[in-house]
Amino acid sequence: MSETPLPQLPPRDPESHKGDYGRALLIGGSRGMSGAIALAGMATLRSGAGLVTLGVPEACLVTVAAFEPSYMTLPLPCDAAGRLRHDAAQELTEPLEVATAVACGPGWGRSTALAQLAQGLFTKIAQPTVFDADALNGLVAAGATLSHHAGPRILTPHPGEFARLVGEDLEADARSERAVQLARDAGLIVVLKGHRTLITDGTEVFHNTTGNAGMATGGCGDVLTGVITGLLCQGLTPLEAARLGVYLHGRAGDLAAEQLGEVSLIASDLLAYLPAAFRDQRA
Repeated sequence: MSETPLPQLPPRDPESHKGDYGRALLIGGSRGMSGAIALAGMATLRSGAGLVTLGVPEACLVTVAAFEPSYMTLPLPCDAAGRLRHDAAQELTEPLEVATAVACGPGWGRSTALAQLAQGLFTKIAQPTVFDADALNGLVAAGATLSHHAGPRILTPHPGEFARLVGEDLEADARSERAVQLARDAGLIVVLKGHRTLITDGTEVFHNTTGNAGMATGGCGDVLTGVITGLLCQGLTPLEAARLGVYLHGRAGDLAAEQLGEVSLIASDLLAYLPAAFRDQRA
């Protein structure tokens, strides 16, 4: 990614238990987009988190739970369209108290209530939190001030989401400069996704070297959200988790493409190759 060595997860203590590797809470999903939060949850598990809970609309809880038995699910209030309601925040109070790291956005959809929920969570959550996908669009719709947050924040926009965040569509070079400025001014981490994904805290800037065009397919961003969340659970700083997460996500994509080709690559393939990406990175 740069001449600066990649962060490393510490070796696991043989006497450790699941509680030593953090509790992840991922909030997302909606009717018709259950797969997004499921992909994120499975990626969090594959990235080493000890306990993973998915807070999802009660209308799609059974579907989300059926994807993977290794994570837990939490039913949350939803509207008639199967999207989270604003009062879901009340049901999240206790789960947030015990969470090590949080992620918001995969599969949310859009509504006024979701915009209010995104703004409230962004402002109040104390733990390191990844905001992705429609949680980012919700922040824009709510007119959120991105410097107003109670804890570390990692934003993972693609170029279209980034244009909405900053209020203008920029060329690639200007977009990168604006990402650094946003990170610096708002005191957060920006992961600007794309070819040579940019990771910055406003001071340090890194460009990723892994990944390929086969990853330009639905769900890959949800997997990245899960990888970063899993790394946060294990004690990496937000910048470290973002750097290493982007690298491993791209490396899993490269390993998948070597075997499957770019055209046929789908997001769930990344889950299958994440173990090899982690193993290679530690070798």
